[in-house]
Amino acid sequence: MAKSLRSKWKRKMRAEKRKKNAPRELNRLKSILRVDGDALMKDIEEIATVVAPKHGQERMQCEEVQREADDDKDDMKMETEIKRNRKTLLDQHGQYPVWMNQRQRKRLKAKREKKRGKSRAKAKKGLAW
Repeated sequence: MAKSLRSKWKRKMRAEKRKKNAPRELNRLKSILRVDGDALMKDIEEIATVVAPKHGQERMQCEEVQREADDDKDDMKMETEIKRNRKTLLDQHGQYPVWMNQRQRKRLKAKREKKRGKSRAKAKKGLAW
């Protein structure tokens, strides 16, 4: 939907504006963090996330801590993944995705019914005796 010339132009101009304002925003952020001349890193950590560079041993220790944290997260994670058939887009309960409109659903259903009808051989009508 956002493919018109006007929207493309607006996106382009917003990107240029971001580039132009980036140094000013960075200076403003630095000045906010420098409000106190003798501010400690702990005080700054409350305001913004401070990321230390990862080198050698520190990197390995951080990775071990992250692995332990990931294991904890996996234990707490509930199984909310929806198993969906790629061809029919139906999930395990026979429901279509939320984003799909009614016309698309109707088409896919008709397509399924058509295939289903071909595979089943109907018994010929005739006399029972």
